[in-house]
Amino acid sequence: MANSEAGGIGTGNPVYEKIKERSLEVKVQDNQIENAIKTLKRQLARDGILKELKKRRSYEKPSVKKKRKQQEARRRRQRAARRFSR
Repeated sequence: MANSEAGGIGTGNPVYEKIKERSLEVKVQDNQIENAIKTLKRQLARDGILKELKKRRSYEKPSVKKKRKQQEARRRRQRAARRFSR
């Protein structure tokens, strides 16, 4: 079954279009599964996938969403201002 038939990435659905198509691959060496899991979690956190999953677990009202985005933008601006003021 192809992605287009299953409603996967590339079907014109804006939710799927925003997601970057990038495969994550972690190789397990010498049966060290704990290290592989740690590496995978680090990659997921760095790509923002864990944050996205937590955000989509429940419905977020538009007013709450707007407030959250404003706070995130404020944080980014403050971080950039700190970085350039040095």
